[in-house]
Amino acid sequence: MAFDAGPVEPPVPPPGGAAFLYVHIPFCRVLCPFCSFHRVQYRDAKAARYFKALRREIETYRDAGFRFNGVYVGGGTPTVAPRELAATLELIRGSFPVGEISVETNPNDLTPEVIDLLEASGVNRLSVGVQSFDDGLLREMERYEKYGNRTEILANLERARDRFDPLNVDMIFNLPHQTPEILERDLDTVLDSAADQVSFYPLMTSDEVRRKMTARMGRLDRRRVREYYGRILSRLRPEFTAQSAWCFSRGRGAVVDEYIADAGDYVGVGSGSFSYVGGVMYATTFSLNAYSDRIARGQPAVTQRRALTLHEQMRYEMLLRLFGLRMDHDWLNRRFGDRFARLMFAEMAALKSIGAVVEDELGYALTERGMYLWVLMMSAFFESVNVFREKMRLHIHAELERDEDVEEAAVALERITRWARR
Repeated sequence: MAFDAGPVEPPVPPPGGAAFLYVHIPFCRVLCPFCSFHRVQYRDAKAARYFKALRREIETYRDAGFRFNGVYVGGGTPTVAPRELAATLELIRGSFPVGEISVETNPNDLTPEVIDLLEASGVNRLSVGVQSFDDGLLREMERYEKYGNRTEILANLERARDRFDPLNVDMIFNLPHQTPEILERDLDTVLDSAADQVSFYPLMTSDEVRRKMTARMGRLDRRRVREYYGRILSRLRPEFTAQSAWCFSRGRGAVVDEYIADAGDYVGVGSGSFSYVGGVMYATTFSLNAYSDRIARGQPAVTQRRALTLHEQMRYEMLLRLFGLRMDHDWLNRRFGDRFARLMFAEMAALKSIGAVVEDELGYALTERGMYLWVLMMSAFFESVNVFREKMRLHIHAELERDEDVEEAAVALERITRWARR
C-alpha cells in the first residue's frame, strides 16, 4: 500500500467544481459508550476555537473553486452550539449554491428556540439521534438522563413535526439487550411518531468501543441481525418505502444520511472528516488542537491521502451507489464509460448469480436479499472506518483526556479500502 510522502495537499475541485460538503462537529455533551465516531466532550472555549477554524477551512475550499451543491452536518452533536452552527451555515449559504442542508441533532435539542434557528439557517432536513425508545436501553446507553426518556423524546419529535422535510429518526437494532419484543415496540413507536423517515442501523463498533460497550451494555450477538432486519422490513412496509438498505421514508423528501451513496465527489471539513474527490481519498487531522493550529497557519487540515486504483474506485462507488438501491447505466457511463462493464464483469455476475442484484434496461437494482447483504457489507465498511478512527485517536489520547496539544502520527488508510482489494 503506497501513500504520498511529505506534505499532503487538499482536494482540488473536479471539472466545474461541483461536489457535496460534509461538515463535522465533534462535540457532545455525553459520550455514549456504543459510539465509535470522532467525538469529544463539549467545552465552550474549545468549541469557539474550533468553529473559527472550521469556517476558515470552508472559505479555503470556496476560494479554491469548489461549488458545493448540498451540505450534511454531522458529529458529534452539531446543535450542541446552535449559534456557532448558525454562523457556519450562514457562511456556507453565502458561499455556495447549496440546494439542501441536512443537520444531525439529539432529542433534547428540539427546543422551540433551536428549531426556529435551524429553520432560519436554511436547514430543510433534520436527523434526530433517538437510537431506541425503550427506557431500559436508553439507560444502558447512558442517554436517558441527558437526552430524555421515551415520553420526552416523543414530545420533542412532535414539536418538530412538519418543520423539516424530512424529519428523520436514527434508530439502532441488535443492541445487546434488545429483545424481539423491544424491537417490535420501537417499530410501533416509530410508526406512530411524528417522524416521516427512519434510519435503522445495525449496531456497529470497533475493538476498543466493543470492550467498553460489553462492560456497560452487554455482549453483541451478530447472529440476530438477519432476524431483526427482517422484522424491520416487514413492519415498516408498506407505509414506509426503502430509500437505502437501512433508510425508510413515508414518501416525502427523503434524505439518506449516508450522503456518500449519491454524492460522487464529496469534501469533508472539520477534524476527523473524510473526502473523496477524483478517485482520491483524504483524511483530516483528528487532533482538534492541531486542526485549529494548522488552519491558523494557513496549512491544510488534510494529513493523509491515498489514490485509489481504477478498479478500487469502481468497487467503492458500486458499493455506495447500490446501497441507495439502484445504480443506473447512464450514471456508470458518465462516471467510467464502458470500462465498468469490462472491469467489473465478474463482480456483477456474482452478485446477480446469488440473487442480490437484478439488471434491467436502466441499470442494476438490489433485491430484498441484496438489501440484507448490503447491510452486512456497509456495516463492515463503516466498522473498518471505525478502526481507522480508533487508531488515529490513540495518537491524540493525551489531548482527548487532558486538552494537551498533540498531533497524531500518520496512520495508513488501508483499513478503509481493504475491502476494495478482495
